[in-house]
Amino acid sequence: MSRFPERDYRRQLSIAMVIYMAAMLLVWPLSRTATSVPLKVLLAVVPVLPMLFVIGLMARRIGASDEFEQRVHLVALGASTALLGALSLVGGFLAAAGVLRLDGSILIWVFPVTMLGYGAARWWLLVRHYGGSAACEGTSMGWQLLLLAVLALMVLGVAWWRGRLDDFGAGLLVGLLPGVLVVLAILVWRRLRRGG
Repeated sequence: MSRFPERDYRRQLSIAMVIYMAAMLLVWPLSRTATSVPLKVLLAVVPVLPMLFVIGLMARRIGASDEFEQRVHLVALGASTALLGALSLVGGFLAAAGVLRLDGSILIWVFPVTMLGYGAARWWLLVRHYGGSAACEGTSMGWQLLLLAVLALMVLGVAWWRGRLDDFGAGLLVGLLPGVLVVLAILVWRRLRRGG
């Protein structure tokens, strides 16, 4: 089985995420105002295409891994699935009891919550359980910061292009900027720790 270099994986993942952000900022908002149902469906699912590519990348990465790496990936995915299942079950019962008012838009969060759970479980397995490192091997700090800057500039660019910062753009900024600052702080901390 041929290896899938971490560098290639990170590069393709970064490109897919930039395409996803562009689709979310430029294409998906048009689905709310489209009058034709087929056009509305097409515009609504455009952001899914890069995510399907990301799922394929993950499958390729896991398939090209050695047995230990496969075990870590699959245990992390199992833990993430269990977490999502438990959250869905609790949310479903609360919604059925009338405690929460949920609509179909909550489904947008299934994949991101799964990936967050996967990342946290993988980190725990590698760092806490096996004593390894969950660092971003193969990607320099410069490239990571460049990707974050591109994503933040995309959000700002679309807000400027529209001539106003609507609720969707403001929500993306509010969600993206603290995340960028946290990741930047972690990257700087890692660099200082390695240098010291």
